[in-house]
Amino acid sequence: MKKILAVETKIMIREWPAFAFTAGLPLALLLLLGSIPSFSEAKPELGGMSLNQAQMPAMMTLLSLLTVALTVVPATLATYRERGLLRRMSTTPVHPLWVLATQLVVNLGVALVSTLILIVGGAIVLGTAVPRNLPGFVLAWLLGTAALMAIGLVIAAVAPNGKAAAPIGSIVMFPLMFVAGMWLPREMMAPALRTIGDYSVAGPFAQAMRDAWAGNAPQLFDLGITAAGLLLFGGLAVRLFRWE
Repeated sequence: MKKILAVETKIMIREWPAFAFTAGLPLALLLLLGSIPSFSEAKPELGGMSLNQAQMPAMMTLLSLLTVALTVVPATLATYRERGLLRRMSTTPVHPLWVLATQLVVNLGVALVSTLILIVGGAIVLGTAVPRNLPGFVLAWLLGTAALMAIGLVIAAVAPNGKAAAPIGSIVMFPLMFVAGMWLPREMMAPALRTIGDYSVAGPFAQAMRDAWAGNAPQLFDLGITAAGLLLFGGLAVRLFRWE
């Protein structure tokens, strides 16, 4: 697995434009939207916090992670399969789980760097707070990012080719962004819509990050749903994985 990991890391470094987009777009949106005066005003429906305090950092972090997990990961693996690279691997002792684990590790590294850029960039330019409950944030981030990666691996397994993988990922990504509160804060959603969000992976993940950012402990319910998503989609990814 070490050799596969080293090769994938080199490939990821060569494909730096994709990484730059993954980290750059959420950061640009954070700085652009965060500079709007109304986003710094306290809102009663958000418990007296502003959008910049209660919403923006966690949402832009979620956007970055969704982009990596649901577009980059599926497109990479589906392209490998389409070009026959996975078929050649199947003639070696490489277990499918190693291939999936390698993609997970490499892209977790990309997601981590992207998250750090967002936190530092927002703090320096907008003065947004860093996560006040750091252990809670780290726990939520690891669980949520791994769960999103698992969804991406499922998409990679079922996508017919590399060109189709990214669009399929986008189709999955935008509803998840909505129920997580990307465009409308969850506090302002209709009860039925919020319930749907509560049982998606993205909704509980986003809420856990927001809680940790505010200095509170992530709720066990949110962590539990996120962990369940990781187990469910991780198991599906291994089961559905195809060499060709």
